[in-house]
Amino acid sequence: MASTAISLSLPTFPSSSSTVKAKPSIFSHHHLFIAKNVSSSSLFSSSTKITKQIRTAFKIKCSSASFSNTLPSALLFDCDGVLVDTEKDGHRVSFNDTFNEKELGVTWDVDLYGELLKIGGGKERMTAYFNKTGWPDKAPKSEEERKAFIASLHKRKTELFMALIENRLLPLRPGVAKLIDQALGEGVKVAVCSTSNEKAVSAVVSFLLGPERAEKIQIFAGDVVPRKKPDPAIYTLAANTLGVEPSSCVVVEDSAIGLAAAKAAGMTCIVTKSGYTADEDFLNADAVFDCIGDPPEERFDLAFCGSLLEKQYVS
Repeated sequence: MASTAISLSLPTFPSSSSTVKAKPSIFSHHHLFIAKNVSSSSLFSSSTKITKQIRTAFKIKCSSASFSNTLPSALLFDCDGVLVDTEKDGHRVSFNDTFNEKELGVTWDVDLYGELLKIGGGKERMTAYFNKTGWPDKAPKSEEERKAFIASLHKRKTELFMALIENRLLPLRPGVAKLIDQALGEGVKVAVCSTSNEKAVSAVVSFLLGPERAEKIQIFAGDVVPRKKPDPAIYTLAANTLGVEPSSCVVVEDSAIGLAAAKAAGMTCIVTKSGYTADEDFLNADAVFDCIGDPPEERFDLAFCGSLLEKQYVS
């Protein structure tokens, strides 16, 4: 029976020979990992037993104490929502400030921007929005001029966003620096793979992770590939450039489109949910958490990433 990951919820279990995957838990964003070839009937014979096992498993930390020494060849991070929860108070604000500067009469509220995030890439996002709602009066009429118009808006938006990052107004998410340090310390290659503008991603890495880490991290971002997530092109490019097999890579993503891109590239993927993605479907993820986490609230570490490549789980 294939190893499976289930959350701390009380699903209706299929037969003992079936693969079990449950929906997110009401208890927490942690996930419980069960051992290979353990039947659901033997694990969950009664509701009392379920409750006891959940309470016990809730205390498990997915860390190096529990797993083998296998490590990934490369650890690949998305940027927005993974390194930093940038979308609501970073990119969205910068888009709106750009629209206001250009007097376009456009504002993206929190809920609307959440919907727009289903479209990968800022230029693509603006184009899709204007195509659907109508182009501003100040926008040009021809397709080529509109492409240049969108590019100019995106350039200004990136400048405003980088100012937020340079002033350190948006913090790293918990556990990011820790996990990167573990990887670099073990000789695991680290890269950031994002649909965002390369300058914006470089600013996040340089200013928030620091120059010493930044010089060891390769960045694949923006228009470096012709098709953006959920297309796997950026992850395929990263593996080829780093000289590693996709099957030996572990990706950390926060969105359904990022997960789809990683899995289509043949990679293992851990999801750390972000503000906008908490309710998305992550059924195909190899593991799902609310964040990476720093001790004493650590959710997982590098050894756990490596263990996923062997499909070894803690019971």
